[in-house]
Amino acid sequence: MRAEIITIGDELLIGQVVDTNSAWLGQMLNKYGIKIHRINSISDNSEEIKLQLSECLDRSELIIITGGLGPTKDDITKKTLADYFGMGWRTDHVVLAQLEMFFKNRGREMLETNKLQAELPEGCLTLNNEWGTAPGMWFEYNGKIIISMPGVPYEMKNIFEFKALPLINERFSQPKLFHKTIITINVAESILAKRIEQVEDSLPAYIKLAYLPNWNIVRLRLTGVEQSGSDIIKEIDVYTTAIMNILGEAVVATEDLSMAEIIFNLLSHRNQTLSLAESCTGGYISHQMTMIPGASKVFVGSVVSYSNSVKHHQLGVESTLFETVGAVSEQVVLQMVEGVRERLATDYAIAVSGVAGPGGGSVEKPVGTVVIGVCNKDTTLVQTYNFIGDRINIIGRSNNMAFEMLRKLILS
Repeated sequence: MRAEIITIGDELLIGQVVDTNSAWLGQMLNKYGIKIHRINSISDNSEEIKLQLSECLDRSELIIITGGLGPTKDDITKKTLADYFGMGWRTDHVVLAQLEMFFKNRGREMLETNKLQAELPEGCLTLNNEWGTAPGMWFEYNGKIIISMPGVPYEMKNIFEFKALPLINERFSQPKLFHKTIITINVAESILAKRIEQVEDSLPAYIKLAYLPNWNIVRLRLTGVEQSGSDIIKEIDVYTTAIMNILGEAVVATEDLSMAEIIFNLLSHRNQTLSLAESCTGGYISHQMTMIPGASKVFVGSVVSYSNSVKHHQLGVESTLFETVGAVSEQVVLQMVEGVRERLATDYAIAVSGVAGPGGGSVEKPVGTVVIGVCNKDTTLVQTYNFIGDRINIIGRSNNMAFEMLRKLILS
């Protein structure tokens, strides 16, 4: 079955908002054997919506639309769809009651424009929005399904996962897909491809290998389509083992996990704790930890020591070092990592200081120079790296490398 996504909104086209909805929808549908063949982004324009929908209906059986369902004048998706399908209007009293309760619980007046959100095309099925005011809509047209949902990510996700997806699974029967992800670090995509070339060439047509690089991490994803009379999971496991045997220490996990999740799992199983001292990463590594449910079992806290004063007063770094070797130095990071572990009384610690750019670099310490330290009560390891890319890339690479250094220390 072919599926497409239409995202609506000028904010997407000018880069003011990043389209994360399509990525999430692709992941969700892929689990059920439904592949997204095309993603289309268009402006808040009625004729554009109609034209794009017509093209999608010519190509695909499932069309998912996000955006343009709010109460303001620029939100025209609902009216455009009613016009496209030649439908009149109905009041959904369940939605109306939900809207009344929504505003009452927040002590806000419900305006007439808000009440209009309970007016829906008479031929659609309502997909209730429990986390917002704009309901989703399910249309059926010439045997094809069109689903329209708000663009707010958490609202869209709730509607799709709990309202739309069960209906899709009832309607469409798809071959099951099975995935296996191998996480590698510090080996370039091209080198990986060369090293596992024989394994990749031996894959049957129903098993595909994808390379997904990001910030010195490459995810190798094996995807297999269930075959009659064979065990696709065992087949994928055979190829996974072959790849792991070739790549050796470059493999850090065989699940689709972030580096933070890998560290969390290691420390959680050992009932051990972690603290952080961050300078150039500005709390980014801490954020990765706190995005994990139950992070408090492992993560005690952090010191964002952006200034030299904080490094000195909060972490105990000798002030003379800032003049002699500078804040971006192995001597300073050594004292940062040991200082934060002692002050927060944790089993392990990470510290990072560097030049993330775009300014601030020098001949001796160009942009991308990052010093990372990890320690426990017995061992302290400090290493200087030279990362490439813009500020976001340097911070991301620092995050992954810091966790990798810690992973090796934990397992040593």
